[in-house]
Amino acid sequence: MDRIPILRMGNFLLVTIQVDLYDRLALNLESDLVQMVSKTGARGVLIDISALSIVDSFMGRIIGNIGSMSKIMDAETVVVGMQPAVAITLIELGLELKGVSTALNVEKGMELLRSKIGSFEDFEEEEHDDHRPE
Repeated sequence: MDRIPILRMGNFLLVTIQVDLYDRLALNLESDLVQMVSKTGARGVLIDISALSIVDSFMGRIIGNIGSMSKIMDAETVVVGMQPAVAITLIELGLELKGVSTALNVEKGMELLRSKIGSFEDFEEEEHDDHRPE
């Protein structure tokens, strides 16, 4: 059965989609990513879709689902490399991709994930500091 490779880079998972996604492959990716977030404790998921020239409503929903599920599991999701035609299609289909941030490329996506994770960890540290006995 076909699978899209998921690479672990520290606290992040990186997925580069370089083939057209048919329904079964998209569902496998969704399941595999959520399992990897759980298994690794990843704090961020970066999905590179720069090779995709077309995204249909099903694939748009899968990306949104990945973002929502990852968020529930305490991980941020960033999609990078979106082609203009893909962005137009997603808007025309009315897909908001809730829980998913976007960035121009992988480098900017990693910066965005680091800033989101860093600011959240800073908040957690401050919260724990408030509860320390003096």
